[in-house]
Amino acid sequence: MARYVDGYVIPMQKKKVKAYLRMAKMGARMWKEHGALAYSECVGEDLSVPFGMGFRKMARLKAGETVVFSWIVYRSRAHRDKVNAAVMKDPRMNDPAMKDQMPFDLKRFAMGGFEVLVAW
Repeated sequence: MARYVDGYVIPMQKKKVKAYLRMAKMGARMWKEHGALAYSECVGEDLSVPFGMGFRKMARLKAGETVVFSWIVYRSRAHRDKVNAAVMKDPRMNDPAMKDQMPFDLKRFAMGGFEVLVAW
C-alpha cells in the first residue's frame, strides 16, 4: 500500500517543550480525526552524532534549545491534501490564543512532503 509522509523539524527552547506537548496532543487528535493514519512527535534526546551534520548543526540550535522531529502518515499525497485541508478549516487550528502562544519560531520551522521509499 502506498504511503505519503509530512515531516517536520522544529527547533525550540527546551523550557517550551511542555507547552509544545499540549499543542502536539491537540494536533494528534485533529489529524487522526480528519483521517491521518499515524502521527508522531519526538523530542531530541541524543543529538551528538559521530558523523554527518546531525540535527543540532542542521537546525542551528542555540544554547538551551532542542529539536522536535515529527511526521504524519497518509495513504497518498491526495489523501494528505484532503486531510490537511480539513485540519486547516478546523476551528481548533485557528484559535487566536494558540497562535499567540506559539512555543517556537515559525521562521525556523521546516517541513516537507515525502513519498515513502521503504517501510516495514
